[in-house]
Order: sequence, then structure tokens, then C-alpha cells
Amino acid sequence: MKPFKLKSLISAVAILSVLAACKKDKNIIVDPPVTTGGVYVLNQGNFNANNSTLSFYDYTTKSTTSDRFNAANGTKLGDTGNDAKVYGSKMYIVVNVSSTVEVVDAKTTKSVKQVKLFNGTVARQPRYVVFNKNKAYISSYDGTVAVMDTTTLAIEKYITVGRNPEQMVVSNGKLYVANSGGLSFGNPDKTVSVIDLNTLTETKKVTVIASPVSMAADSYGNVYVLSTGDYAAVLPGMTVIDNTTDAVKTQSTALAGAYGTSMVVDGDFAYFLSADNKVLVYNVKTQTVAKANFITDGTVIKTPYNIAYDSTTGEVFVTDAKDYASNGELFAFDKNGKKEYSITTGINPGAIIFVNK
Repeated sequence: MKPFKLKSLISAVAILSVLAACKKDKNIIVDPPVTTGGVYVLNQGNFNANNSTLSFYDYTTKSTTSDRFNAANGTKLGDTGNDAKVYGSKMYIVVNVSSTVEVVDAKTTKSVKQVKLFNGTVARQPRYVVFNKNKAYISSYDGTVAVMDTTTLAIEKYITVGRNPEQMVVSNGKLYVANSGGLSFGNPDKTVSVIDLNTLTETKKVTVIASPVSMAADSYGNVYVLSTGDYAAVLPGMTVIDNTTDAVKTQSTALAGAYGTSMVVDGDFAYFLSADNKVLVYNVKTQTVAKANFITDGTVIKTPYNIAYDSTTGEVFVTDAKDYASNGELFAFDKNGKKEYSITTGINPGAIIFVNK
């Protein structure tokens, strides 16, 4: 799965039920707080190895800190960090196998609270987080979306959705949830749950291409869903949903994304890693491919793992997981698709988070 890779981890995830232990390093040197602009990379690490890390690259000093979470807190982040986003002054880090959400100060990465997501003693296995009006919404593999108050950091409710939900997007007062069914190999889910954000209830399930994973929305009323298919008869592809009627507008197997990577929309353009390891640019206004590959200088990324777009500079950032076992790399490309620089990350670099812009 990606994140984490389906072909290498799906069988192990399906039987997970215990929380990985964390050790405390008493001989830690705490870095000074982040005071200038930069970018975080959440590195998933290896499954069941408890070695997720949070890299930070400082734009001003051009220096990299390999694990700011450990440096700030004297403890490990946990097992298989899957997603992270900044909302207000805090960063929310979703740690899948440990079944926790680490809430930290976005500038210092100092822990504010660790929120555990368990149903009794059973790990819910959280995957992704999105925000709306002081609420955080966290999808979990147990078929729920948790509603967290971002002031109290308390879980207020669990909303039942489809099987093994992955990414989510907020559009037109609704939360759209991709129900992948990814833990049932050969029998994926093929629905997107629609949740009314006023009542916090599921109002509808929309049928899409099998195994929906990645989601995004534009300003024209479109919700985009990238699916991976069933690895047999159903090909990967993209479904476009109307956010007013919740009806499917179009479906295409000609547009397929890499498993689990982000699809990011800025203005009239969407960016995502295509199934053939390129950065595809899609015009959401005309609903056509604008560029088959954003990268123009011939830079080759061995194992593209995730993508982010900086709307303030037009830069595109792509992570490279290399061999999934050793340190990865983050590439920064300017608005013309030319490589500016790259930095070494941890193992399986996933979510990319901008701070202090």
C-alpha cells in the first residue's frame, strides 16, 4: 500500500492488533525551535520496526535535521507514520501501526498530546487526517472516521463508513471518504462515503472505480477520486464526483495514479504521481491533461512515493522511497519543472508538510 506499499505490507497489516512499544532515549540533544520557513517529511519507516521519523529541511540555513520529533521529545514517533498536516499552530501526525495521533507544536515539534485510537484493546489503525471548522477528521482501517475537537483534542464521535477508508477531502460542506477495502485483497470496496458536516452522519455512498484511495477537490464543484482497481479485471482510474448532487460525472481508466500518493489541486491544475512514475498535471477547468510529466530536466526518481505543491512558489516536491528499506530522498522542482535541490530523508518518505511560509 502506498503509503504504506500494498504489495509488500498488506498481509501483515491485516493481522495487526498490537501497539508497538516506544523507547526513550535519555541522552538526547534538543534542537532549537524551527524559526524560519521549511518543509517536514514524515518518514514511515519499516512496518513493525517502530522507526518512523520526522525530517526537517530549513530553507534559510539549507540544513536538514533527520528526526525533529525525537530531538524535541526524547522518544520515538512510533510505527508507520502515515499522514501529517498542520492546522492552526499544531501539527497532527497519524501513526498507523501504533494507532496514535501525535499532536505537536508545528514550529518546535514539541508534543502537545498523544491521542490513542483504539476500540477497547483493538487498534483502529488510523490512516489520514483532514480539517474543517475546528474539527479534525481521522480515517481508520476499522471502517470509521473519528471526529476530534482541535481545541480540547478529545475524540467526540466515530462515524461508520465503508471498509478500510483511506484519504478524505472536504468540499461543499461535506466530507468525502475513500473506502478502499484494501485489507481484503481481491475484494476491494468501491465506494466513497459522503458525510454531512453539520449532522456528522453518512448520507450516501457513491459507487466509483474499485479500491478508491486518493482524493482532492477543486473550486469548480468537482471531487476527484483515484482508484487502484482490483489488480485483475478492473483497471486503476479516476472518478469525478459532482459535489452538489454527489453524482458521478466521469470515470476514466486512462488516468491512473500511483497507489496512495496525494493528489493536490491549486487553482486550475491538479498534480499527482501517475502510474508510470511521472508527475502528471491535469487541468481541472478543461478536464484535460495539461502535461504528461511536470519534470522537464530529465531527472529520474527511482520510486516516487508522494507529492506536494507549494502554492506560494509554484514548486513541486516529490519523495523517493528508493528500495523501501534504506533512507529515501526529497526532490524540489521549480515552477518550470527543473530540479532545484534534493535532501536525504528517512525510510519511506511519505507526507510532505510546509511550515512558516
